[in-house]
Amino acid sequence: MIVLSGIGVVILGFALRLNPLVVVAAAAIVTGLCAGMDPVVVISALGKAFVDNRFMAVAWLVLPVIGLLERAGLRERAKTLISRMKGATAGRVLMGYFVIRQFTATLGLTALGGHVPMVRPLIAPMAEAAAERQTTLTPEKREMVRANAAAADNIALFFGEDVFIAIGSILLICGFLAQNGVNAAPLDIALWAIPTALLALVIHLARLWRFDRRLGAKK
Repeated sequence: MIVLSGIGVVILGFALRLNPLVVVAAAAIVTGLCAGMDPVVVISALGKAFVDNRFMAVAWLVLPVIGLLERAGLRERAKTLISRMKGATAGRVLMGYFVIRQFTATLGLTALGGHVPMVRPLIAPMAEAAAERQTTLTPEKREMVRANAAAADNIALFFGEDVFIAIGSILLICGFLAQNGVNAAPLDIALWAIPTALLALVIHLARLWRFDRRLGAKK
């Protein structure tokens, strides 16, 4: 039981609102010491785990890049581009992104999109620029446009990635079914996900079409 002292350190550290990195490191050290490990061995194990999993931090490198691009005027350029396109509306912009996002997700290209690299710097500003031509954007309407941009990314990815058999969610479903005595191949699950993805596409495009009409009607 004393090995579980690390859990108490985590609870106490978060309750005192200490730095999460310090709390987790302290919990790991306490757990190792309580397990009878030498302090040098504990520190060595922490360093080895960090080195072995350092690739996990690569994904965070995109954040400063997006920040620099936004500072250089990426959002403004996206708005300018969409304002020059005749016939562009907020709904049509989001419909186009939804179709592209879901199609690429079905091919396993789930990284081509996302809130940080696409929605915030590009899709949401483009939808806002198109909406400004349809109506006077109040703060409430602006938030609605941004919310629909985020929803388009989430829904397209959620229903699109299940069509690709090598995605983690498919393997998780297979593992869960196998544990409960149900044998299902990843290909079978992916095939059954196709009708669901198509229905999600039709339903959400209809929702965006209705949102577009409401936005234009309140000019």
